Amino acid sequence: MTPTHNDAYTLSFPDVQTTSVVFASPHSGRHYPRAFLRRSVLDELTIRSSEDAFIDLIVGNAPDCGAPLLVAKAPRAFLDLNRASDELDPSVVEGIGKVAHNPRIASGLGVVPRVVSNGRAIYRGKISKAEATARIERYWLPYHTCLQKLLDHTRRQFNEAILIDCHSMPHEALDAVAKPGAPRPEVVLGDRFGSSAETDLVDRIETIFLDAGLTVSRNAPFAGAYITQHYGRPSRRQHAIQIEVDRALYLNETYVRPNDNFRNFQAVMTRVVQEISDIGRASVPLAAE
Repeated sequence: MTPTHNDAYTLSFPDVQTTSVVFASPHSGRHYPRAFLRRSVLDELTIRSSEDAFIDLIVGNAPDCGAPLLVAKAPRAFLDLNRASDELDPSVVEGIGKVAHNPRIASGLGVVPRVVSNGRAIYRGKISKAEATARIERYWLPYHTCLQKLLDHTRRQFNEAILIDCHSMPHEALDAVAKPGAPRPEVVLGDRFGSSAETDLVDRIETIFLDAGLTVSRNAPFAGAYITQHYGRPSRRQHAIQIEVDRALYLNETYVRPNDNFRNFQAVMTRVVQEISDIGRASVPLAAE
């Protein structure tokens, strides 16, 4: 396996792809441009609070399981790859007129985010439309072009593609869905309420997490955003499932660094990634027919 690197992403492709599963991590990027950090009103630790820190390492064994792994380099605070390229916020980008109501833009989480977690503003003013466009062209377009090529290649080879879109969620995000007396969800599977993947497939993935000893919920509080909505096409045998794991399982959220359970949880997820990859091995490559 020889990873492919460019400004936008790292693609780790197995020597031989043996599964129809493709793993991706659009929010674990941690290459913060110096000019961006200088312009932000936030310190370098606070600005990382919206990052799915180290989730790329948590699922890093995917290529060893015969599955490609696509990892974004651009951090989410700089550019959100889980948004459409036209989800531009007029409150942070100059020259953008009024847009139809969009809850993501309204909350400051468009393709060029206005805030990080807890609504903390990134900038003191606005950035130019030219700068926003440059970010999209340099990072958003190459990432999504690569992702679509991966899925197309996989569908040609296996007659299906299963995108596992990997994320992590702040521990506090689960407060809204934790029921009194019931265990808090540790993993949230998002399939856009059944529209982005076949139910049987999501059932099997849920069982894998349950067998690993993790508590699972579906579509609450996260059902999936642009990536699952755009790439999930079950009728074309292209499925997209978003996986959110509680950051407290492996991360010190205050200091954005691995906690004492990091290695243990990574080992659990190594087995999970292997078993999810095995789902895609049930498909016989067309070339072998």
